[in-house]
Amino acid sequence: MSNIQRIRLGDGVWFSDVRDSRFKTMKISANLIVPLSAENAAANALICGVLSRSCKAYPDFTALSKKLSFLYGAELNASVRKAGDNQVLTLSASGLDDRYTLDGESVARELSLLLCGVIFEPNLQGEAFVPGEVEQERRQLLDLIDSECNDKRIYANAQLVSRMCAGEVFGMKRYGTAETIRAATPQSLYAAWRQLLKTAVFEIMYIGDSAPDRAVEVFRQAFEGIDRAPVTAQTEVIRAAAQPQHFTEEMDVVQSKLVMGFRAGTALPDREIYATMLMCAILGGTANSKLFCNVREKQSLCYYCGSRYDKMKGIVFIDSGVEGENIEKLEAGVLHEIEDMKNGVITDFEIEATKMAVINAYHTSDDTVSGIESWYAAQLFDDSWKSIEEMAALINGVTREEIVAAANRLTLDTVYVLKNR
Repeated sequence: MSNIQRIRLGDGVWFSDVRDSRFKTMKISANLIVPLSAENAAANALICGVLSRSCKAYPDFTALSKKLSFLYGAELNASVRKAGDNQVLTLSASGLDDRYTLDGESVARELSLLLCGVIFEPNLQGEAFVPGEVEQERRQLLDLIDSECNDKRIYANAQLVSRMCAGEVFGMKRYGTAETIRAATPQSLYAAWRQLLKTAVFEIMYIGDSAPDRAVEVFRQAFEGIDRAPVTAQTEVIRAAAQPQHFTEEMDVVQSKLVMGFRAGTALPDREIYATMLMCAILGGTANSKLFCNVREKQSLCYYCGSRYDKMKGIVFIDSGVEGENIEKLEAGVLHEIEDMKNGVITDFEIEATKMAVINAYHTSDDTVSGIESWYAAQLFDDSWKSIEEMAALINGVTREEIVAAANRLTLDTVYVLKNR
């Protein structure tokens, strides 16, 4: 059974903890889950960054840094990700576990108070965030957009998603658009923050060896008196593609990119996702995969070629770097490998080696506090929490017939090519 313990602190507020005595550090993360929307994506992303810069008790970055240093060099981080049709804003704090502190002080309690301070009592000027902090975060987000445009692999994958999922919520970026980021004001962020406190589902996670009681009490008190009406989005899943669509974009690039998107025919909470996960890994997820061994190594058609499966959205992505003259050959080669899998051309070695590689990758996430937190955070939308052993058993239980069936559910939806002018 999973070793995670989970309790309800309020309406749409959950606290989960994992006890592990191997580490000297602990981590607390607050995940705020809201529906991804064009109206609020940029504001929420900006808020997440602004909140991590200061709070009412520590009204500038210097004061906040001093507090973290006083807590045995603790760290405070913020991130934004997209999970299906939801936006997940994460504020996390990590530091020394309570059993190693001096004089019995509780770092867990102090970091919980700090997290609650940045979330519920931010640094405000009336009903607005501090303009200087908003501008700093705006500049960082715009720089991130520029950096993703400059990284052509990231750019090509983003272009595929926007075209494949045009008209779907999933087609939006996790941080909105440059235009909506520029349009945000300290006043509009204040309104969006108030909306977050009311509508976000809070998933709080605690990883450490010490009892989480003090952290639980801090968060329980923080939510008292807050008007709550939590909302989450149901991710739209398209089971099969119609006619495949092709897009080609020309740009000054040294290496062309070929990205393909397939509707997988299955997504959470379907039981078949485990067969699709393994099928995708056999296709292009390991050093023994078909795409790596056949398309890249034997046929020398690309610089890299890999596959990944989004289990929430039910999409398999294949992305590759290729010389311009090999684009059509590479696409044909990828489709040939998939057709082989549909016809059952899968060796016992491929199945067993891939199962071993996937399960070994699972176990590496158990080597750090952050890895454990990431393991469970990735399951926030699953039907139940699964330990590494439970997930390994599900992967080991997948049969050849289920892998072939998963391959046969694949339908090509979109092909995006970025090539040199």
